[in-house]
Amino acid sequence: MFYRPENGHGLPHNPLNAIVAPRPIGWISTRGRMGDNLAPYSFFNLTAYVPPQVMFASTSTKSDRPGTKDSVAQIAETRVFCVNIADGPLKDQVNASSAPLPAGVNEFEAAGIEAAGCQTIDCPRVAGAAAALECRATRILRLAGEANFMVLGVVTGIHLREDCLKDGRFDLHATGWLSRMGYKDYTITNETFEMERP
Repeated sequence: MFYRPENGHGLPHNPLNAIVAPRPIGWISTRGRMGDNLAPYSFFNLTAYVPPQVMFASTSTKSDRPGTKDSVAQIAETRVFCVNIADGPLKDQVNASSAPLPAGVNEFEAAGIEAAGCQTIDCPRVAGAAAALECRATRILRLAGEANFMVLGVVTGIHLREDCLKDGRFDLHATGWLSRMGYKDYTITNETFEMERP
């Protein structure tokens, strides 16, 4: 099968959603003039080690945030955000925080998620996250498409949950890395293997 995206695929579900998978989930927390916000994004990744940098992309809109969503709007205001990394036990809270609540409604409170303060930025973080990356935005790029934005940031502080440190390594084998597979499918990964680079 071959298709051009602009012509459609003719399938009941968009295959592109599942081709690039698993995708890590950036659980993005922000603070703006309307309050605190928390939302998961599966267009997310680490982009550099030195200095440490991350990106996430937002691809839809809300009627009360013209042209974008709460996360991007609040980062445009404050230039800071926190990337929370969820493990398997937090999957239901991650999903609950994806509800399209009105701007100004605090997802931490609505989904029963405990918040904690960041140290290098004025932003909340998920207290129980396996890790949290405090970030200062370096760029917000408008991408092709009606409401597609990429946010790039430099990591200014890193929180690691103590039980996720094993023999000097960050390790989620006990609880699993939560990832997006596409469609309504997710995975919790705890089976890994090592390979030496040539």
